Amino acid sequence: MHDLLLWSHATVTTCHSKTTDLPGEVGKADILVVGIGKAEMVKGEWIKKGAVVIDCGINHVPDETKPSGKRVVGDVHYASAKEQAGFITPVPGGVGPMTVAMLMANTVLGAKRFLESHQPGKWNISYTKLNLQKPVPSDIVISRSCVPKPIDRLAREVGLLSDEVELYGKTKAKVQLNIIKRLQAQPDGKYVVVTGYAVSSFICCTVLFSLLRIPAFFCFLSTGGAAGGGYSQVIPMEEFNLHLTGDIHAITAANNLVAAAIDARMFHESTQSDKALYNRLVPLSGGQRKFSPIQINRLKKLGIEKTDASTLTEDEITRFARLDIDPSSVTWQRVLDTNDRFLRKITIGQSPTEKGYTREAQFDITVASEIMAVLALTSSMEDMRQRLAKMVVATSRSGQPITTEDLGVSGALTVLMKDAIKPNLMQTLEGNPVFVHAGPFANIAHGNSSILADKIALKLVGPEGFVVTEAGFGADIGMEKFFNIKCRYSGLRPHVVVLVATVRALKMHGGGPIVTAGMPLPKEYIEENLELLENGCSNMKKQIENAQHFGVPVVVAVNAFKTDTEAELDLICSIAKAAGAFDAVRCSHWAEGGAGAVALGQAVQRASEAPSNFKFLYDLELPITDKIRIIAQKIYGADDIELLPEAQHKVELYTKQGFNNLPICMAKTHLSLSHEADKKGVPTGYVLPIRDIRASVGSGFLFPLVGTMPTIPGLPTRPCFYDIDLDPETEQVNGLF
Repeated sequence: MHDLLLWSHATVTTCHSKTTDLPGEVGKADILVVGIGKAEMVKGEWIKKGAVVIDCGINHVPDETKPSGKRVVGDVHYASAKEQAGFITPVPGGVGPMTVAMLMANTVLGAKRFLESHQPGKWNISYTKLNLQKPVPSDIVISRSCVPKPIDRLAREVGLLSDEVELYGKTKAKVQLNIIKRLQAQPDGKYVVVTGYAVSSFICCTVLFSLLRIPAFFCFLSTGGAAGGGYSQVIPMEEFNLHLTGDIHAITAANNLVAAAIDARMFHESTQSDKALYNRLVPLSGGQRKFSPIQINRLKKLGIEKTDASTLTEDEITRFARLDIDPSSVTWQRVLDTNDRFLRKITIGQSPTEKGYTREAQFDITVASEIMAVLALTSSMEDMRQRLAKMVVATSRSGQPITTEDLGVSGALTVLMKDAIKPNLMQTLEGNPVFVHAGPFANIAHGNSSILADKIALKLVGPEGFVVTEAGFGADIGMEKFFNIKCRYSGLRPHVVVLVATVRALKMHGGGPIVTAGMPLPKEYIEENLELLENGCSNMKKQIENAQHFGVPVVVAVNAFKTDTEAELDLICSIAKAAGAFDAVRCSHWAEGGAGAVALGQAVQRASEAPSNFKFLYDLELPITDKIRIIAQKIYGADDIELLPEAQHKVELYTKQGFNNLPICMAKTHLSLSHEADKKGVPTGYVLPIRDIRASVGSGFLFPLVGTMPTIPGLPTRPCFYDIDLDPETEQVNGLF
């Protein structure tokens, strides 16, 4: 008590029973604290008029009127003291109320300190200093040379609470979705979408903010094999590119459960009567047949308002039990996260146990699964459950769409995906936070990281911070889909587009020779050639124009490599600015880390303050054909589109089924603005052929197919597995890169 009063700037005198002139000393006190342990020792006449008296004494004195024969008194003579004191604590209770008051005060103080230290964007983050080497070592050597911070420490640094983080080892973690509720009242940070020709710039924006000391988060696709490069990458590289936290495996399991359910249902319907089918779908339990909740949902969809399984009519039993799937209409394929060309077309059902039920099918790569696109576009667990339920897998013989809810599998899919929905937290070489979450195949899906990761990051960085999100597979594909699909479902509006360009990519668009993997680069790409480069800049100008269709400022980031010349880099920047870019800056983050992209960070900051007028490219209410035509003409530069017979049929079918108001997700090569991969630059005077249209109803888009493209890669003559092995002593993975 002595020290507490001193801390509050009081003058304190400590006395004891032998203090000279004790009554006189007590009479000077404005605040008198008594804890001497002697019953009623301090008399009322000792006390200064109006003083505050805190009596901490608890003493027992004889009292025959009490059942116990004694009563409790304090160290102060209460009856006389209360006439003098301005306030006196009751007896007993001097210690209790004081303790409670102090606890309450400390609780308030602790809460204030917590709020001050957990304000979004008020990060107390430690950044890792790079040890730059010349020449720049391989990506894996750089990755292993840097010791990542413990991921729980990084989580604390960016404002995550311990119960909001699920650790997966020391270098990666999942973030619980309940953080959205905790931070829902917080303002968002600045939202930047990065797109273009090269991957490593996708993280340079967050790396460079470690130098500018501005909170920044990067949201990355989780497809593997694209963790950045040089001194601008996500680490540990092996963790990023191998299993991460198992999201892709969960998607594989969920997707293939749907495939198994489709074929099993067609098989059982073909071998059983209506009554037998119904009895097995709604089995007896305790002498009664009971519908499961998901079966009640199907009854409601059919307009059958019954919950008693014994009351259905024969017609209702038939309608409920038979999906009557047309085998030729099945659009759902099995998936695998392995490059296997021999699964591109297969025949299933060849075992005698399948009683001759066979059909042609195929495997896709896991990231091409609609479930991956659902994961990327979902906004909550409930939203994911609804999207998974709406996925259309086939059409009945009567023309009705068959969904996973009809199959009865949507609840099980949600269970399989309950952990995959949580964003994965990792870090850059310089210690910046990174969310690695979702990786929809950009050819046939939208090629963007998850909405959930973006939304959580925007809250964590605070109003002055930045979230940099990836739109993969080039500006004409990833960026267009980011705006027209992802922004529609997220409700978020970007402040800046960062368009990444490289000398080599632009030279290729200018008519440079074909680059073959494993072969030396042709001299055109390693020697100065301003004419070739200027011709290729036509493609960059078109991509700037494409971004401007959406009313958002564009900053061009020119990735510089050691073979690029000053004249080439200056030419790109000048052409970009003349084409309407807010700014164009060269970046050397591959060789220098964040220090090599400070100019880019400053340009992004300035652009984020510039006026913008965000708008979508088309209205959803337009006919399907019109929406496709707008994309083809405004983004790709086509004269018109041509719907081939199958595509025309799908337009009619999806309009009839009520899917015509969904946004469009073009499935097209990323190697050209046109449908022909070898047409570089800005092709003109062509008609874009649409050979088919498919529906990803759960994801929430239609995807027209432009040309043909494999949906599962194949292995080359010499796959990289020849070089990969594990050191049994250190457990280090060798030969991965």
